[in-house]
Amino acid sequence: MPEAKRRVPSPLGSGARVALVAPARAIDRHEVQMACSTLQDWGWEVLLGATIGAKHFQFAGDDQFRCRDLQQFLDREDVHAILFARGGYGTARIIDHLNWASLVKYPKWLCGYSDITVIHAHVFRHTPIATLHSVMAVDWAQAAPASMKSLHEALTGNALTYSVEGHELNRSGTAEGFVCGGNLSVLYSLLGSLSFPDTTGAILLLEDIDEHLYHIDRMMLALRRAGALDRLAALVVGHFVDMHNKDPQNPFGESAYEIIRRHTAAYDYPLCFGFPVGHRSDNLAVVMGWPARLEVSTQGVRWVQLLPSAL
Repeated sequence: MPEAKRRVPSPLGSGARVALVAPARAIDRHEVQMACSTLQDWGWEVLLGATIGAKHFQFAGDDQFRCRDLQQFLDREDVHAILFARGGYGTARIIDHLNWASLVKYPKWLCGYSDITVIHAHVFRHTPIATLHSVMAVDWAQAAPASMKSLHEALTGNALTYSVEGHELNRSGTAEGFVCGGNLSVLYSLLGSLSFPDTTGAILLLEDIDEHLYHIDRMMLALRRAGALDRLAALVVGHFVDMHNKDPQNPFGESAYEIIRRHTAAYDYPLCFGFPVGHRSDNLAVVMGWPARLEVSTQGVRWVQLLPSAL
């Protein structure tokens, strides 16, 4: 979408309505109780989607059921945010059946990560509305206080400013650009589809969990060969958790971070490793489809996103 037309949903005030929806894997009602209580403590009304507690094999209902549940909240003018209950797998199965016209008409925050990368990427490509890469309802019991604070700050329209320790694989520099990306495995699965984002001039964010190291190499190679790494403003690498060697007797020879560094060695844009986003308790909120400023130096990393209401 043209840069000048991009928009951020309005800040949530007292009495705002927040819907909880499960677009992928099934989740029990008790697993979202802490999220419900916290949202209410923040002064907001919680609306539970029909997918919360529903089950169809591993999914929170069949594809049509999950699609209808999400669509009803996208269409409602009186819903101000949709917090996704969990990821897993399944959002890509419904993405082409969702209508985004109401989101453009009634912008609302769409909040989550992991499998929700499908939504972040698709919305970034097809609408002017910013979304929020953040903790999901299933995470709230173990989420770090800073993660919860950053979610609240974003939803209430405050600036997101983070200082992060440096990493030996970082490449110094300063960049500004729209943020896109998310889970590497999910992003890789979108290559060649109408959901893959335009990464030109973007700050690309990557994180992942539970992958073999050779899978990381294959996915990064695919992104590089597809040109998705060529014209970035910067690359920000979050948590890569529980990486595996397929054959312990024949190790791959590189860590996930080293694999990513090798695939980006030919470029000169800033690189940041160890940014606190992804599948750990320290999972800071990042606004997708909205500009950020990244400063990487030998002293550390600074991240700034200014929302309209914070200017």
